[in-house]
Amino acid sequence: MSDLQIQSENHSSGVPPTPSTPEFSAATQPSYTRTLFLGPDGLRPGWGFAFYVVMFYTLQKIAVDLAWARDFGFSGLWSSLLEEFGNFLAAVIPSLVLCRIERRHWRAYGLPGSEVFRKSFWQGISWGISAITVLMLGLYGTHCFRFGHIAIHGARALRFAAFWAVMFLFVGLFEEFLLRGYSQFTLSRGMGFWPAAIALSCAFGLIHLRNGGEQWPGLLAAAFIGLFFCLTLHRTGTLWFAVGFHAAWDWGESFLYSVPDSGMLSPGHLLSSSLSGPKWLSGGSVGPEGSVLCFAVIAATWIAFDKAYPLTSTPRKS
Repeated sequence: MSDLQIQSENHSSGVPPTPSTPEFSAATQPSYTRTLFLGPDGLRPGWGFAFYVVMFYTLQKIAVDLAWARDFGFSGLWSSLLEEFGNFLAAVIPSLVLCRIERRHWRAYGLPGSEVFRKSFWQGISWGISAITVLMLGLYGTHCFRFGHIAIHGARALRFAAFWAVMFLFVGLFEEFLLRGYSQFTLSRGMGFWPAAIALSCAFGLIHLRNGGEQWPGLLAAAFIGLFFCLTLHRTGTLWFAVGFHAAWDWGESFLYSVPDSGMLSPGHLLSSSLSGPKWLSGGSVGPEGSVLCFAVIAATWIAFDKAYPLTSTPRKS
């Protein structure tokens, strides 16, 4: 018999109704700690991003220390390669922990294993090498760049070509996942895709300050390129195009055309090339990324990509 029926019978028999037990909403609500850290969509974006950053810097320091703990030879290049590989692991490991906490598929962060070195990656390679080639031809046409002569030959040239290909693959994987993987996904949940993209692209420009020869035109160019990489993520749904583009651009700039990349001239480059002319046009010691032509090339690449990969209604999967 229900409480309502009992109260009805008591009322008809002259017995005063039994007061019902009050319901306290606080007793059924989650704890303050749970509410502080968790929202309706899982771990709150701010906490997830903070945890990711702290864990990354902790692991990166360990990776750098291990990479340079001993002399692996090759004038420190093997240590540099190990450092970039360690940096990539330091960016990935916290996301593996967080995807378990947030109960998401790791592929949601932009590097699905099913697409490793598939179509998008090789499309990015072709776009990247084409873009840096157009930039170098523009500098050549304005008499700011000279090809020089071939500096290394035969097997030595092939070894360095392969080494720098692997090196810049890890650079692309590390920097793209760090700033456009978990970070982009998480901050997009809190502020939207493009505000997060702008903030992280500015960060992408600023991290190039660690390169000793970098100057503000190069920082702006890096931020602009970073924003373009966000566009490729938004249109393709993965980071593989951006990884391929990034790796090919750096390889073409550093090895193939043998010019400074963010103020750094890589050893074992193919040509004895040189840059000359006004800094605003040639890029000066920064390299082609410090040239005003770099902005024009990236803008043209943005327009071409926008036409080749039109916006669809399919959202990025979470």
